[in-house]
Amino acid sequence: MCNYRTASPVDRRFDMTNPHVHVGDGGRLRRQTQLTRARILGAARQELGRDPDCSLGDQVPAEAADVVRRTVYDHFAGRSALVEGLVADAAEALRRASAAVTVPDPDAAPAMARFVLALWPVGDRYRTLLRLAPQDLGAERVNEVLGPARDIATAIIERGQRQGVFHTGVPSEPLSRAIEGLVPALLECVNAGTWTDDGTRTATAALIAAGVDSDLAAAQVPRISCPSLLGA
Repeated sequence: MCNYRTASPVDRRFDMTNPHVHVGDGGRLRRQTQLTRARILGAARQELGRDPDCSLGDQVPAEAADVVRRTVYDHFAGRSALVEGLVADAAEALRRASAAVTVPDPDAAPAMARFVLALWPVGDRYRTLLRLAPQDLGAERVNEVLGPARDIATAIIERGQRQGVFHTGVPSEPLSRAIEGLVPALLECVNAGTWTDDGTRTATAALIAAGVDSDLAAAQVPRISCPSLLGA
């Protein structure tokens, strides 16, 4: 059975029948429900990120989220429902991160760096989606969720190839997929404690992978100002 652990301290135990939750306090009840759902998803995302073949047992997510088993079933009827919850959560996070890159940068290199920095705060969700895809999601669903972000990355790479700042030996779409794999791989190293990064080193690595000179990439990324993205 999988052993779920959450990275942050959990709130007090919460059950839909908790006598301390007043039925009349609709706003508070909704907030508690949302927090509980988020804790369950967070525990599942962390474990599936480590082992995508993990069987999601009944009691494990309940213990990790500090709720009773019945509360888990109030939110998710089984693995498929939990996976769909993870997908919906990731899709919304990716949509917001992609939308944050609202002003097109005419220069492809800083545009790519900003895009990677925008994705970094939602990297765990992104990584989980990619690892779940083979067994839990069909190709159509994966493309639906990841398509908008992939389109942005491919467009930036095409622009960079036209500008001569990205290498042209690999077509834009395969190169985009290669960078797509690089970002969650580096995040996994951070989670494993083998590397440290706040997103800037990964943005630099993405530029180098696209063909930017390493010294230029290392000098350019720190000059990019996007505090709202880094704090998303």
